[in-house]
Amino acid sequence: MIAASRLRAVDALALSSNGLRSRPTRVVLAALGIAIGIAAMIAVIGISTSSQARLAAEFDKLGTNLLTVMPGKDLAGKDAELPTTAPAAVGRLPGVTDVSSISQLKGVATYRNEYISKQKTSGLGAAVADPHLLETLSATLTAGTWLNAANAQYPTVVLGAVAADRLGVTQPGTQILIGDTLHTVVGILDPVALVPAIDALALIGAAHAHTAFEYKDSPTMIFERSDDANVDSIRTLLPAAANPENPGQVAVSRPSDALAAKYATDQAFTGLLVGVGSVALLVGGIGVANTMIISVLERRREIGLRRALGATRRHIQIQFLTEALLLSLLGGVAGVVLGIAVTVVFTAVNGWVLSIPIPVFAAAVGATVVIGAIAGLYPALRAARLPPTEALAAA
Repeated sequence: MIAASRLRAVDALALSSNGLRSRPTRVVLAALGIAIGIAAMIAVIGISTSSQARLAAEFDKLGTNLLTVMPGKDLAGKDAELPTTAPAAVGRLPGVTDVSSISQLKGVATYRNEYISKQKTSGLGAAVADPHLLETLSATLTAGTWLNAANAQYPTVVLGAVAADRLGVTQPGTQILIGDTLHTVVGILDPVALVPAIDALALIGAAHAHTAFEYKDSPTMIFERSDDANVDSIRTLLPAAANPENPGQVAVSRPSDALAAKYATDQAFTGLLVGVGSVALLVGGIGVANTMIISVLERRREIGLRRALGATRRHIQIQFLTEALLLSLLGGVAGVVLGIAVTVVFTAVNGWVLSIPIPVFAAAVGATVVIGAIAGLYPALRAARLPPTEALAAA
């Protein structure tokens, strides 16, 4: 009795790898389609998660417990005003840990010097700043010092990051013009992530503002911090505390919500790009299928000879299916490496911490296996169905 022929796993791998090595150019081009799809998905997910990690770190540093109180609109649709007692009233709410405010000076612009045309304000305004503003906003200084009891009564100013850039001021000691009065720059702020409006302001002390600009102590923005657990409850109390007579004319916002919304937008865009990567992966799978079908047509003599020597249909199926899997796996590994490289470069350029979830790699490899199995199934079945005599007679 003749024993049935067997195809060991090691022999199947040897046959399949030999089949791929015999057509290197075609194999590289077919694997490239898989690689592009996998690389796109890895890079997009890696950049997205790295951005999320950066945002989480920024939230940890800045906090999400900052609330901003601003004047709303009155019944006539005009800009309302907050009472001068609003900051103190907000500070008396239970659970409030920090309060500060700024008061933008209406009709007062900031210029580099007296020779600049009054129409060329560069969008830079001036505001009176509370001494505790830095602590409340977790803001920092690039250079110089903050306003204090000693210098706030004189014509001194601290510039926001944007204001300093537009005015060309790089260090303290420089003089600039606010309204019609020269002021000495004593400090320059770093960008304030949670309240970007401050970046374009020149900040002066209340004592000097009373005499130089007839400042009336009416705040335009109040900043409040509390424990995270109390944020929602305090948020509901702020309008009535800031303006007891007209709480409906008070607007309360949470600056961190804007950053969270931006992240949500980034996530939606990431989903779109992952979809594009999936399409690229599908196109790569079609390329693998096409390569395997052509391989079957070109190797009919080989298939016929193997069948004549005792190979079963199942052996032929395994051989060609394994080739498709190896081809897809080659593209998948190349795609993972390329995707990681793109993510590393992008995060390094932006100064982010690299963060790629480990399961993404397993998902990428799994996707290549699935694509390879699907792409190689029809060619493998077609090769197995070739009659030996027909295959041997093929030119």
